Amino acid sequence: MKRNDILEVTIQSYAYEGKGVAKIPVEKEGVIKDFVIFVQHAYPGDVVKAEIRKIKKSYAEAKLIEVISPSAERVKAQCNFFGTCGGCKQQDLAYQFQARYKQEQVKDIFSRLGNFTDFLFEEIIPAEQTFFYRNKMEFSFAEHRWLTLEEINSNEVIDRNFALGLHIPNVFDKALDLDECFLQSETSNQILNFTRTFFKAKNTSIYSTKTHSGYLRNLVIKESKHFPELMVNLVTSEENDALMDEYTRGLKKTIPFVTTIINNISAKKALVAIGDYEKVFYGNGIIHDSIGGYKFRISANSFFQTNTLQAANLYQTALDFAELSGDEIVYDLYCGAGTISIFVSKFVKEIYGFEVVQTAIEDAEVNKKLNHAGNAKFFLADLYNSILDVIENQSIPKPEVIIADPPRNGMHKNTIADIVKLSPKKIVYVSCNPTTQVRDLKLLCDAGYNLVKVKPVDMFPQTYHIENVALLKKTSE
Repeated sequence: MKRNDILEVTIQSYAYEGKGVAKIPVEKEGVIKDFVIFVQHAYPGDVVKAEIRKIKKSYAEAKLIEVISPSAERVKAQCNFFGTCGGCKQQDLAYQFQARYKQEQVKDIFSRLGNFTDFLFEEIIPAEQTFFYRNKMEFSFAEHRWLTLEEINSNEVIDRNFALGLHIPNVFDKALDLDECFLQSETSNQILNFTRTFFKAKNTSIYSTKTHSGYLRNLVIKESKHFPELMVNLVTSEENDALMDEYTRGLKKTIPFVTTIINNISAKKALVAIGDYEKVFYGNGIIHDSIGGYKFRISANSFFQTNTLQAANLYQTALDFAELSGDEIVYDLYCGAGTISIFVSKFVKEIYGFEVVQTAIEDAEVNKKLNHAGNAKFFLADLYNSILDVIENQSIPKPEVIIADPPRNGMHKNTIADIVKLSPKKIVYVSCNPTTQVRDLKLLCDAGYNLVKVKPVDMFPQTYHIENVALLKKTSE
């Protein structure tokens, strides 16, 4: 076997991050062994032609060339951009199998990477809404448009110098020009298409990371799932009030559902959809949404769970795992805008949230007042260094329970060391990346904790991403 070889293989199982697994017999030193080939975008039951791209000692990675015989688990993808756009990876896999494979993949990661065996693995909570579930979409402007195969082969005259949509995976100087997306809402699609038409007609310049010039950067749409509130945030590299005023008038007239329009201005050289400051051109610059009956303020740059409806199931799982009696001191690490802290607040004596982002702490304080959660207190703390100095300086009592919901790269080793020193009886670890979660759990278990149970929650249908909740207890307990 060598690179660029094309093989016909049958996909037998499904691995994490959307890879079909095929096995072929290989003789090595007189012994026949199974050699694993990972095929992107292939599903169990598929018979495919796959081109070998990388060869390692015990496995190879391959690109799907042709589906010879499709799996019974396959369905027709709804979106015309599926397969080119990087947003959805599994839209052609029936949802019940998406959920089942996510559960199996989490279990495999815990057993194979973590060597965890003696714990309760609870059934995944599937999503009820599998399309149009996101409350936030972040689109990019690009001065170079990525063309699909259909567009390349057509006789249509296409403007290649203006695009508004999503970047192709690992391609940052081009964007796929989308006119629809099935992840947010039909209204979101209308905003997307109006914005493209408006600025294209004005011949408005697009920011380039090569020249560090140009006006348009990002279009960010946030919509409430429980209130009639919708935010449009245009991220630009400089101010242009006259153009923004005209855009605001046109958008309000065309899509009256929009309740606030904001312009974030960013001088950053990198393509980041967060401004250095913002100007509000319509409305009050915020929207609200609800999780589990609690109301939360959402600003242009604040973090909020992107699947509002599933967030209630995720937080309820964390609350159930904590097994609270009402008398506990609880810490919420990486608390963001305080959503978990407030969701848990009425079941504890006091809850203390720690976050490294100042604006998130400000949002948390507002949300605390909105929900009359007087026993929730929030502190700015460097979770990548240590929170112990903040705890000492503020005379914060030590916790019986710690809830942690870190970003995809997991917890810093210093944070893990802090948790061990604080010695809570229970740790509830919420993660959007089971691989880094397992890495951190192993360190905590080496320091005197025992993994009790795990439960996946599918927050991201049509993708291979999965949230997972784990409960640890002190071994002495």
